[in-house]
Formats: sequence, C-alpha cells, structure tokens
Amino acid sequence: MDGTMMDFPLTLTPMLERAGKLFPEVEIVTRLPDKSLHRHSFVDFHRRATQLASALEAAGLKRGERVATIMWNSYAHLEIYFGVPCSGGVLHTLNFRLHENDIAFIANHAEDRFLIVDDVLLPIYEKIKDKVSFERVFVVPLSGAPIPDGLENYEDFLASGPDGYSFPELDENAACGMCYTSGTTGKPKGVAYSHRAMVLHTFCAGLPDIVGLSQCDVVLPVVPMFHANAWGLAYLAVMVGSKIAFPGPHMDADSLLELCEAEQVTLAAGVPTIWIGILQALENDASRWKLHPDFRTVVGGSALPESMIRDFDKHGITTIHAWGMTELTPLGTLSRLKRGMEGMSEDARYDVRAKQGMPVPYVEARVVDDNGEAPWDGKSMGEFQVRGPWVAANYYNSEEGQDKWTDDGWFGTGDVVTMDAEGYVKITDRTKDLIKSGGEWISSVDLENALMGHASVREAAVIAVAHEKWTERPLAVIVAAEGADVNAASLNDFLSQNFAKWWLPDAYEVVEEIPRTSTGKFLKTALREKFADRYAGQ
Repeated sequence: MDGTMMDFPLTLTPMLERAGKLFPEVEIVTRLPDKSLHRHSFVDFHRRATQLASALEAAGLKRGERVATIMWNSYAHLEIYFGVPCSGGVLHTLNFRLHENDIAFIANHAEDRFLIVDDVLLPIYEKIKDKVSFERVFVVPLSGAPIPDGLENYEDFLASGPDGYSFPELDENAACGMCYTSGTTGKPKGVAYSHRAMVLHTFCAGLPDIVGLSQCDVVLPVVPMFHANAWGLAYLAVMVGSKIAFPGPHMDADSLLELCEAEQVTLAAGVPTIWIGILQALENDASRWKLHPDFRTVVGGSALPESMIRDFDKHGITTIHAWGMTELTPLGTLSRLKRGMEGMSEDARYDVRAKQGMPVPYVEARVVDDNGEAPWDGKSMGEFQVRGPWVAANYYNSEEGQDKWTDDGWFGTGDVVTMDAEGYVKITDRTKDLIKSGGEWISSVDLENALMGHASVREAAVIAVAHEKWTERPLAVIVAAEGADVNAASLNDFLSQNFAKWWLPDAYEVVEEIPRTSTGKFLKTALREKFADRYAGQ
C-alpha cells in the first residue's frame, strides 16, 4: 500500500520564498571592509536572489553547471547561496585560503563556468586567472574599489536579469552545492550535495537539541561560508527567519565581539582557534562588551578542550561541541546533556560536554576496530563510520578516496573514536595522527586538550616523532600564554595526574605559532616534517 501524501520535492526554493513572504523585515547585517555596517532585509535578499537566478538563466547557465565563489561571509554571498541553486545551477564555494595551485585545481576539476569574487579578494583571483578558464567573472563591490578591465560588476549583472522570473521546478536529488575537502592527504576531493540532503540537514540542525535556532535568534556565522556550507547555518537562519550578522573580512576577536554586542548576537559558530582569541580578549577585559545574556556558541572543526568549555562558562557563555565533515554536509554529532545528567558531578558533566556528542537524528554510527564492530563501552577504540541521508555516497569525478566507503554502505571517517553506553562519541585521534609507542597507542588529541588546560599554555599540538627504541614518541609543540614560561617538568607533572608515564611527551618545543590548515586546524604534517629528527639517536 502506498501513502497518500503529495509528491512535494525537497528543494531550497521554498525556503527562499518563505523568507521573503513571512520575514520581510528581518535584518541581514554585514560588516564591510571599511568596518561600516551594510543592512538590508529578507525581502531585499529574496528580491536580489531572484534577480541573480534570472540573470544566470539569461546568461545561459544550464542545469547542473557550477558557479564558483571567492567571497567572505556577507549579504551577497547569502543571496548567491540561494540564487544559484534555485536557478538550477550548483553553488561551488572556493576555499580562498588554500594555495593558489589547489584553488586552480579545484576550479578546473569542478569545471566551474562562472566566478563571483569580492573586490577585496581580487588579488587571489589574479594569482589563479592564468590557470583557470572561467567564462565570466563578476566582482562584488564590497569596498567600492575600481573593477579591473575584463571583469564585470556583480550589481550590473544582477540588474540585467529579466523581470517576471519564476523559479524552475527542480529535482530534489539534483545537486545544489559543492565543496571540496582541504586536501591534507592527496588531492582535494569534491562532494556534491543534493537539494534533498541540504533540506533534511537543515531540518535536523534546527531541532532544539541540535543547533536549535529560532526566528527570535540573531546568528553570527564565523565559520566561513566556503567551509562545509557554513555548517548549514545560512540555510537554517533563512528557513526559520533568524536575523543574521555577517563579519565580512573582520575575523579578529575584537571585531567579532564588537559585532556580537552591537547586534546582540545569540548564537555564533566557528572553529576553536577563533574562540581561543575571543576567550583571551574576554579574560583581558570582559567588561568591554555587553553580550546578550543568552549568547551561546557552536564549536567544531577540531576538538574543543574541556578547559575552554569551563572558561567560557565562567563568562556566562555556553559552548556546544559539534563534529562533522565535508562529506556529511557537514553535521554528524553534537554534545548536549541528556535528561538526568544534571545530577552528575560537575567533572562528569564537563567530561560529557567535551565529547563530540551523540549522532544527530538520521545519522547512524558505528565503531569498527580490527575485529569488526566494537562495543559501546567508552573504551574500545576504532574507526568511526556513519551513514545517513546527508552523507555523501562518493566523491565527485574521482577515483581517489573511494575506498572510504565500505562494501556494506558505510562511510569511514578516518577518525578513531570511542563511544560510550549513552552513545556519546569521543574522538581520540585521526588515524594518521595516532602515536604508536612500544606497540601501544597514544592519543595526541587527549594530550593536546589536557595541555591547553595548563595556565602557561595557549595552544598545543602533539605529534608522533620517530624513535629508535619505541618506534614513535609524542612531541608537544607549544605556544606559550602571554608572559608565561613553559617548563617541561611542570607540564609533565600536570599531565601525570591523568595519564600514564609512558604517555607523557619526551620533549617540548616552544614556537610563536602553530601552522594551520585553510580551515583553522593544526597542520601536523608541517610539524612532523620540521621536527622529524627530534629524537634521533635516542
């Protein structure tokens, strides 16, 4: 027996239409390059996204063709997030923090037809223009700087769209967007997201026990819109009618806190490196900013140390730990306390909150070790594998990396985890970052998170370095807290409260900064290369 429901395709178009009709006066605020604030409303956003779709169709964009962006988080990027896919095209956000060769490779591999670029990011385009073949390039005049010859003004292109445009009917399984992995191992690999996956992901993210955004919120996506769909925040804010504040190019702690105060932001999202700077600013002088009393943050991209959760709590700011991947659109797990956990000890509650959390609805998960599926006992380590309606089924047009999908239909994340009896996942490491010393495994993530709880440490990255006797030993690379002296014996005494002696780093290296990937994660490959001979002869 079949159901009797309407066959209504899950596409992004109804989100856009609803926002313009039901939330016309809700604001979208963007900090421009000169630090002034650009304001317009959802009705403006709807009109301009429709104009863009009309102009793209008139320019000959065909179903499934890619439109790339090199842009900051802004009102213009938001309208492109909807205008491109609702016209039948595919939005391809380029990560402009990658090396120019990687950006060019990705654009060519995706066969991007058009490019939309912020005027303040034209120097990046200049580096790749001779390596790519965009048919047309449109420049968003964020700063008002002159547009070079041969490039087109985005505003003029918008105005060229014929009036009376109606969005086409779209297949929910058609691609709406595309992101590439950061390429830390091998070439970057593309993931094409369907309208259906994006809509279902947005509904899930909106649940009260997940991100839980409402039309009463003011959301600040600090996570770049090129990074895994800005974690779905742009689509979620539009769906529920939340006011949106975009930081533009101003990503320093003071600018972000000023924007949070000025617009009374209630939810912000970004990677831990962003929050390290914000926490330091608050600890230097929290009285400078009057933040919303319900201000909260979603933190993902890499592990959030328990010490940071505690420190933000002292400032009345709740941090929500999440985990995801480009291949998951990206949301996979999120850590909130279950009912009844309020009665746990304070230390036990912080331990739960520091985990990556439970799989979100419709993301099924398992832990697989060398012997098969591992028990949920909080001790057995194995690879974290997932499946679900917004988990990628393959990489776009690539033979490399397809072995991440198992024969029985699961995606292998490459993260080594434990899962406790309550279903909370704790990432102990990436498979490539585990340290094998004397035949036993050491988690670099656990050591890093513990070290960042020490008063003398601002940041810590722990890597495996070859050792003649033990095969590998941990080396800790430290950025000292302001005015602090790093003492190896003191740090190991601190670590020994929670770790066996053989886990403790044999050496510490103090550096001014730890190299990062384009998305803010520690670039451990660079550290391993730099310190490869640290234990030579030992």
